[in-house]
Amino acid sequence: MCEIPQSGDLLEWYDKNARIMPWRTGPADRKAGHLPDPYRVWLSEIMLQQTTVAAVRAYFLRFTELWPTVVDLANADDAAVMGEWAGLGYYARARNLLKCARTITHEHQGVFPTTHAELLKLSGIGPYTASAIASIAFDRPETVVDGNVERVMSRLFAVETPLPAAKPELTNLAADLTPPERPGDYAQAVMDLGATICTPRNPACGICPWINACQARAGGIAASLPRKTPKKAKPTRVGISYLGRREDGAWLLETRPSKGLLGGMLGWPGTEWSVEPQPETPPCPADWQDPGGEVRHTFTHFHLILELRAAILPIEASPDRGHFVMPADFRPSDLPTVMRKAFDLAASAVSMD
Repeated sequence: MCEIPQSGDLLEWYDKNARIMPWRTGPADRKAGHLPDPYRVWLSEIMLQQTTVAAVRAYFLRFTELWPTVVDLANADDAAVMGEWAGLGYYARARNLLKCARTITHEHQGVFPTTHAELLKLSGIGPYTASAIASIAFDRPETVVDGNVERVMSRLFAVETPLPAAKPELTNLAADLTPPERPGDYAQAVMDLGATICTPRNPACGICPWINACQARAGGIAASLPRKTPKKAKPTRVGISYLGRREDGAWLLETRPSKGLLGGMLGWPGTEWSVEPQPETPPCPADWQDPGGEVRHTFTHFHLILELRAAILPIEASPDRGHFVMPADFRPSDLPTVMRKAFDLAASAVSMD
């Protein structure tokens, strides 16, 4: 017979083992009276959507160095923010980040709303993110459920219903355990437990603070949970990107439409990305050559294979799309990952050296 899980056991473990992260106010600091900065909590939560802590850390430090407050971010140039976001993926997050920062600055006098309901009204903030901000930043007893929490709950209560169908049940179980005292620390404690001990493979059950309460461990099925419904195979799309460089060194780039995949980001002119190959559509007449190789990249819903074309363009070139960017104003790091892959592969073909 398993014990009943106690939030106090987990908080005691968290007080000793909390991960140190640049956006977090640790348990010792909170005990000393230091409150979390809602701006840093919000920014980290947006960055962490669909992304790992390891990938986010450097981006977060850079953003908070450039824009230390939500008002600073609201006043930032769109292109600068999109450039700093490049490589982090899911670029709609960056567009919503700016919208949200400007709403908070202009409609809330730079002060974050404190409730789940008010936070939900802001761009880019869904139910999970609203719960996380309300809980972590304002210590409200909201139920915060990410992938780590789902895994912990599925094992703690031996829930064998596959995800995503199990989400409502796991959320209810997590809600029942959320304490009225220190709910922000508790939310982070469950996530830390899932990230460091109750891991997807080879969970370290022997050092888990809930070892005696875990039904899956008692039943010998911890490593097999949570169960997941098999995913459908992703389709593959193809396209062509054109890397043109003018004789004075300027690169031909385009700003992608604000809505849609890679919205608002810089990229190379090219064809649509579709299941069937598209006809060649170079942005201007030139001796376009295949530099060799192809770019492969995976997005959330499909795989992409890009053929590349490269050409030196005359000074008088007048492309039907895109704009020229001089070398002094061009940073490959400002490109989203798939466009940077294309640059890395084809840039030598149009080198001015």
